Amino acid sequence: QVQLAESGGGLVQAGGSLRLSCAASGRTFSSYGMSWFRQAPGKEREFVSTIAWRSGSTYYADSVKGRFTISRDNARNTVYLQMNSLKPEDTAVYYCAADFHGYSILASDYDYWGQGTQVTVSS
Repeated sequence: QVQLAESGGGLVQAGGSLRLSCAASGRTFSSYGMSWFRQAPGKEREFVSTIAWRSGSTYYADSVKGRFTISRDNARNTVYLQMNSLKPEDTAVYYCAADFHGYSILASDYDYWGQGTQVTVSS
């Protein structure tokens, strides 16, 4: 079992930055592929970024590539999402998710989810 808790969301002006954190419980955090998804009002949940469990390889949605950076600290059981050059269209609830030995962009592949943190970008 893994429990996830996001933090770091808030209100920011366009062009600003935020860093989201996702703290995980459990001793085997390093065995989980970790991802960020987001869901805007009236829209489906969409993939943002993922980081592999062993290699640390990363992958980004085209909409955030070059602006967002995912990283993980296995010693702290935490995954981060650094978001720069934020745009109003980045406004959404951001969720972290964990998949044992996973590396996927599909929400259906993830077994564990956090409660989400709201990010609002004003124009």
